[in-house]
Amino acid sequence: MADAENDLVDLSDKEWLAELSLIGEDKGYFENLGPDHSVLFAEESPRLLVSFMTMKSARTLSDDGLPYVLSMLPGWSHLIVLCDHETWYRDPCVYGYFDRLVDDGFLEDFDQVVFMGAGSCGYAAAAYSVAAPGARVLAMEPQATLEPLLTGWDPRFRKYRRLPFGDRYAFAPDMIEAADGALVLFDPTNDPDAMHAALFHRAHVRLKQMRLFGGRIEAGLLEMGLLAPIIEHLGDGSLDDRTFAGLLRARRGYMPYLRALLSYRDIEGREKAAMAICRHTTERYKAPRFRRRLAALEAPQVDPEAAEAE
Repeated sequence: MADAENDLVDLSDKEWLAELSLIGEDKGYFENLGPDHSVLFAEESPRLLVSFMTMKSARTLSDDGLPYVLSMLPGWSHLIVLCDHETWYRDPCVYGYFDRLVDDGFLEDFDQVVFMGAGSCGYAAAAYSVAAPGARVLAMEPQATLEPLLTGWDPRFRKYRRLPFGDRYAFAPDMIEAADGALVLFDPTNDPDAMHAALFHRAHVRLKQMRLFGGRIEAGLLEMGLLAPIIEHLGDGSLDDRTFAGLLRARRGYMPYLRALLSYRDIEGREKAAMAICRHTTERYKAPRFRRRLAALEAPQVDPEAAEAE
């Protein structure tokens, strides 16, 4: 297995896509959607996950070099829509593909349909969910649009603002109107992400804060083992607030989050809170950074004026 994984890592993007086409031949189909996009369909069950991924994330977020959703949710059918760079899927070839799915009634054949993506792919998951009324959506730190008149306050992605965000499958918050429910995850400490998330506010949309995940919500959930159960619960309609909060307790043992939380408390100057974080972490894990910080926080503080008087 290790050799096979190394072989996939060493492949060029073209060779890697050829490997996906073999999976498509065996499980369903593989299709190029113009020069920048492709799609893999692998049929397993009446539950379908429609994943939007950049080729980079598809290749780097897995242990086997294949899109991680294939091993993360092996009992699901998968429709994986890939882009070879950040395109926000603003391409007539992609519009046409989803038009065909609608015309063929393809998505109606599944009992559960979940659209998922992060960042620009989170935008696409929301925008193209309109093709499957009644589907559910998981959008992690999505943009609502890059239309300058609507989101000119976002200084990021300036070179992409010429993409056509005024035509079809365009304003993502409007496109989720037909969804049975949507979960939008964002880091409130990232102002542009929080402002985009606010544009998704609807009665059937839950906005959930993932504080201090720093643009790594997808990777963080995957590393904590939470992404699969979130999708499972979202798919069958059982993801209520209590269930989500229970799942998110795993953050207490997730070192990147604990490091970010400690840094944030240090910046705020909240020494008691920082000490509590260090104690929690050092009691459970080998965490030399936290142990050193705790020692520094617990060290007797010398009054400069008293020391000078001595």
